[in-house]
Amino acid sequence: MNIVLKSILNPNEEVIVFAPYFVEYKNYINNYDGKTVEILCNEEDFKPNLKEFEKNINANTRAVIINTPNNPTGVVYSKETLVEISNILKRKQKELNSTIFLISDEPYRELVYDKETFVPYVTKFYDNTFVVYSYSKSLSLPGERIGYVVIPNEMEESSIVFEAVTIANRVLGSVNAPSLMQKVISKCVDLKVDISQYKVNRDLLYNELKKLNFKCVYPEGAFYLFMKTPINDDKEFCKIAKKYNILVVPGSSFAYPGYVRISYCVSNDMIKRSLPAFKKLAEELNLI
Repeated sequence: MNIVLKSILNPNEEVIVFAPYFVEYKNYINNYDGKTVEILCNEEDFKPNLKEFEKNINANTRAVIINTPNNPTGVVYSKETLVEISNILKRKQKELNSTIFLISDEPYRELVYDKETFVPYVTKFYDNTFVVYSYSKSLSLPGERIGYVVIPNEMEESSIVFEAVTIANRVLGSVNAPSLMQKVISKCVDLKVDISQYKVNRDLLYNELKKLNFKCVYPEGAFYLFMKTPINDDKEFCKIAKKYNILVVPGSSFAYPGYVRISYCVSNDMIKRSLPAFKKLAEELNLI
């Protein structure tokens, strides 16, 4: 993400993100003196608000970041949504006579749980698309990041962009792939993680929280639940939850207050042991 933004972003140019979004995006944009433009997703399904999206594209827009499956909601963007985003960008490029890049952040691509759910390749719909990928989540090694950037041949001046990204990767020494992880990936690149355990955790936690009258977005992918807080202050909710040894991240950290993110990439036993604690939390907040 950093080498892509360093390659394409000029000071004060704008990058559109859909909130809630991974908190570090804003910092990455700030690294290169860009401006973050936040578009709130529709609360009923946490898909992008495309009318607001189109209204906020202007001559200063340089890029749009999407993340599907999404962190923190677990929502997967449909083919129809991605085609509409692409069509809007095509219209705006022509109208503004400018180049607008789409950056698709896809570390959770393989982590989808329902047979009918599919993660489309955005490069099929929009030529000026970067795909940013990390193996850390797909191999169940969060934090041990190693990945790549896809630059399609169809992208405008793709060879120049490729050179820029290559140089950016070299000069930003902190993002060079660790030699240990290079060896790991050479042995594991064709392996697939069994995600059935994630699905078991998701189904159990989602269904039990609903029984306790907590309101959650149904997560089709990744390994997070985005849950609405019964009180307005999501940070205060986190403090209350901590009394019961429940650790959650406030939605305000993802530019979407009033929610919390719950991670279920833990053992099934831990999910089961957490349920009585969630029940006590629901009782304290008069949900049951």
